Amino acid sequence: MKRIGIVGCGHIGTVHSYALKQLTKAELIDAKITAAYDTDPDRSAAMARHNDAVAYAKLDELLDVVDVVWICTWTAGHLDAVARAAARGLAVFCEKPLAPTLEDCERLAAILEPIPHQVGLVLRHAPVFALCAEIVQSQEFGRVLTTMFRDDQYFPIQGMYGSTWRGDRDQAGGGTLIEHSIHDIDLLQWILGAPTEVVATTANRYGYVGIEDTAVLNLRYADSSSATMISIWHQVLSRGSSRRLEIFCDDAYIWTEDDYLGPLHVQTKDGVHERIGGVPQWAGRLDVPEVYEKSVIQYAEPAKAFLDGLNAPGGPAIGHPSVAEALAAHRVVEAAYQSAADGGRPKSLLAL
Repeated sequence: MKRIGIVGCGHIGTVHSYALKQLTKAELIDAKITAAYDTDPDRSAAMARHNDAVAYAKLDELLDVVDVVWICTWTAGHLDAVARAAARGLAVFCEKPLAPTLEDCERLAAILEPIPHQVGLVLRHAPVFALCAEIVQSQEFGRVLTTMFRDDQYFPIQGMYGSTWRGDRDQAGGGTLIEHSIHDIDLLQWILGAPTEVVATTANRYGYVGIEDTAVLNLRYADSSSATMISIWHQVLSRGSSRRLEIFCDDAYIWTEDDYLGPLHVQTKDGVHERIGGVPQWAGRLDVPEVYEKSVIQYAEPAKAFLDGLNAPGGPAIGHPSVAEALAAHRVVEAAYQSAADGGRPKSLLAL
């Protein structure tokens, strides 16, 4: 059985912990959380109690007694934790974003690439986006003409997130674009391919230095198609995190407002029909209240895929997405920040 250590026991670490525990209880993985570490000993103690695990006072102590490490610290803490885990030959699941700066992202990627790893860009495992990718890449409805993607969430230093570090540029690297919409940039790269140019503007309305709360990107592609992405952190605390994706092809308009199962709406000359993604067959074995089921499966599915790969014969397991795929999204984010700093002038992605 693989021994899992959770490093970083805040909001996202707790989400991963719950999903992993459910997989273990259902005997869907040959793995168990056995160790927890956080700079706040009360948080690591609470997570350890929840998993019948051991809370460690030092990161190195945890790394010495596990086989796999889930790195869920604030963004600036990833690089050091990854380096220490890799030095011991451990498999690593690293949360997104990789690091606050592109330079550190590249350093982290160089460390992760040779070892078994996966990055926490979990939306690549969402059935609704897999349907989008299949339609676009098969050209079932012709070429993509243009795409619109809106992502909004209340400013996450409050409410269920309560993560004050997201208001600190040194810890987070930036605001809504890098911290939240790194997911969206990664999805657009997966579905549409790599853009060649980006034009971006950002705004800071809430006064956190270096933490943009609005970002608008126009991405251009070699085939003359385009995508517009709008990312917003607002103060509507009654509104949960929300995404809307719209794709116009030659012969269809495709859209969804759900970022897991869908439905995916497809409008053609014959009218509108829906395609709905399915949950994994094993999902019914999880002991999860119905209200939380979808959220838990969103994290359980990529975790199970990674751990299954580690237990399969045939050498090091590189999960989906890999650090190389995550790094490609970070390069788009870096070009977008450069464009915004330069008054919205276009920036080529071919040079990054």
